[in-house]
Amino acid sequence: MVVLDLGAPAKTMAWLIERIEDEQLQEATPCADTTVGQLVAHVLGLSVAFRDAAAKIDGPTTSTPPTGAALDLPKNWRESASAHLAELAQAWREPAAWDGMTRAGGITMPAAVTAAVANNELVLHGWDLAVATRQPFDVAEPNLAASWEMVSQTPHEGEARRGLFGPVVAVSAEATLLERVLGGAGRDPNWSPPTS
Repeated sequence: MVVLDLGAPAKTMAWLIERIEDEQLQEATPCADTTVGQLVAHVLGLSVAFRDAAAKIDGPTTSTPPTGAALDLPKNWRESASAHLAELAQAWREPAAWDGMTRAGGITMPAAVTAAVANNELVLHGWDLAVATRQPFDVAEPNLAASWEMVSQTPHEGEARRGLFGPVVAVSAEATLLERVLGGAGRDPNWSPPTS
């Protein structure tokens, strides 16, 4: 049974990446010490990893933890991103993808949890790239709700946040659900690119 369709955030991510200008690749993002180009490279990697996780492939694409090393973009990064993101969404439309256990980033998890992580990556990094490159951002309600479920259930401190989210950023009582997701994931909803 397919629980959540990843098509909307994958399509949004592809749309955003296709519109990034070459000169924006060295600009800052809300992710500390990560440029736009490095974040696009990360998205390329995670789209392949979570696509293969849906198919229960156990190999280099699913067993390698994310690296903090410099990430290089292939020359055809826009086209690659679009293709890989479409494949990611399609892979999780297969009912068998949601069954049993699978592996991504070197971590074995229930398949449904893996899909939730993939959704969260698309939602958060979609926003990261949108604000970093001054583009509009929209997220489908089911995907945003699933992201909030994951973020809100993660302890505010300790090992559970390491490598996943930064320290919680407080938001107002009137904050939108997107703002609550961002704050819960350690992002300042009011972040904007540095002015030169």
